[in-house]
Formats: sequence, C-alpha cells, structure tokens
Amino acid sequence: MKNILVTGCAGFIGFHLCESLLKKKYKKYNIHGIDNLNNYYSSTLKKKRLNFLKKEKKFFFSKIDISDNKKISRFFKLNKFDIIFHLAAEPGVRNSIFFPNKYIRPNIIGFFNIIDLAREHNIKKVVYASSSSVYGNSETLPTFENYRKAPESFYAFSKYANEQMAELYSKIYNINFIGLRFFTIFGEWGRPDMLIGKVIAACLENKNFDLNFYGKHKRDFTYVADAIKMIDRLYKKKLKQKHSVFNICSNRAVSLKKIVNIFRKHFKKIKFKKRKYQKGDVYITHGSNNKLKRIIGDINITPIDQSLTKTINWYKSNLSFINK
Repeated sequence: MKNILVTGCAGFIGFHLCESLLKKKYKKYNIHGIDNLNNYYSSTLKKKRLNFLKKEKKFFFSKIDISDNKKISRFFKLNKFDIIFHLAAEPGVRNSIFFPNKYIRPNIIGFFNIIDLAREHNIKKVVYASSSSVYGNSETLPTFENYRKAPESFYAFSKYANEQMAELYSKIYNINFIGLRFFTIFGEWGRPDMLIGKVIAACLENKNFDLNFYGKHKRDFTYVADAIKMIDRLYKKKLKQKHSVFNICSNRAVSLKKIVNIFRKHFKKIKFKKRKYQKGDVYITHGSNNKLKRIIGDINITPIDQSLTKTINWYKSNLSFINK
C-alpha cells in the first residue's frame, strides 16, 4: 500500500484534494493528512472538513505544526511516503502586510522542513502550493509562468522564496517538484475570509461588505473543482524538468462588479461599502493556463455563473458554522 502525505489537509484546497485522492480510483493509496488547525479563520469550519475526511478508512490525521522540526521529523520517521502534497501555509496577502512576523515560521521554515525531510527520506516527488501573488501587478495579461516576479506582500514573498528553495533542491538533491500558482480559488467549503465568502455571509446576514478599489479590481476566479482536476491530471505526468511551476487558473479575468451583479440574481438586497485601493492588493490577476494545457490537454472550465451558484447554495446550507 502506497502512502500520500497532504499537509494543510483541513485547509480549503487541502480538504478538496484529500477528498479527491480518497476516491475509489486511489484504492491503492493511504492518505495521511496533517494540519495545525490554527484560528486564522474559522477553526470550526476546519474541524468540519476534517470530520468529513475522517469518515474514510484510508484517511489518517495527525495534528502537527510543520514549523516544529522535532514533531514533523518524528512523524516522517514513523511513516514512509511516496509523494507529498504540501499545501500548509499561513494565508492572507493583506494580513501579511500588518503581521509579517507570522509568516516566517509556517511559510519559510515550515516549507524548508518539509522539503528537507523529503531529501532525508528519499521522497522523489513534492507538489507544493505557490500563489499568483508572486507576480505582483502584472503589466502583461494574461500572465505566463516566465513573467517577472514582483511580490508586493510578505505572503507573496514567502511563496516566491518557496519556489527558489524548490529549484535548488531539485538540482542538488534530484527531487521532482511541481509548483502550483493558485489564482483566487473559490467554491464549496471555501474560506470565509476571502471575497466570495465575505460577500455571501454579508448577503445572508444583511450586512455590508467592503468593495475594494470601488469594484474595479479583476480576478482570475477559479472554481475549486476545476483546480483539483488540474492537479489530479498534472501530478501523475512525468515532466522533463525536475522543477516545473504552473498557473492553476481559469484564464479569465472577472471584475468584482460582475461578481456583484451575479450575486444580485441570488439575493434581493446587497449592501456594500466602496473603498479606495488597499495596500497589498493587485489591480488585475489573469493567468494563462496554456503551459498547463500542453501537459494535461484541454481544460473544461466551469462557467462563473454556474460555479458561483453552486458555491452560494452550499454557503446557504452551512452558514451556521463557517463564520464561527
């Protein structure tokens, strides 16, 4: 029986990835998940996700902080892994501007601990989460993977530092790395601290939400089910390069104004407060997924109206715990 490790398994993307890996076609794999279950956002939501995964016999959970070298090293000694999906990190672009010190241990030291343990235990494949924020305010749209990197927050910097560490480890220690630059992932079980979650919660609770930069921002909103399909098809491919980075995106830039208009179809009243440009924000994110398509073939992207409807319906059924 092979073993897969997913760090950050109680997080939004980590949860959906575990759910996918636990499907019948992966019956030859045990899925081991670790998470520190911090309270950056709703710990209740994280525990609900975790309880859902624990229903599967092939899922094994350990509460571990990846920045704790002693505990994570002991964990690796007790288990033999064939592949690592490293998704654990402290999230939040804006939060990292106000509290940069909170990002050193989980995002820099934690990442190093994971890839160094991969070296020590001869694990030859690591798939890890990066972010579209490494591009900063891109002048060329859509943005390709070889576009210049200009992080504008400490979170973005930490992700770019991860990519540089992975590049060195791939060359020196012959480990295969796949970096995933995620673009505004949303969907069921989503993060309540991100735009879609905030808007839905505000609508359901009849409260205002802040519309930054007067709604002029555009984002490459990517439905989580589409993102997981991309990862699922990508990680099984044998790539020529030891370290490859891919945009995980829909290849479409949607204005926040359009998102609000879609919400109007589902809610009678939408209350928002327009705010000026906020430090750390980027004006537009629009990634190209051409590189990804060359590897995995055509990608069927769910229409934004359809994916948002699914997301809104899920939130309506689960509002009782997502904001706790």
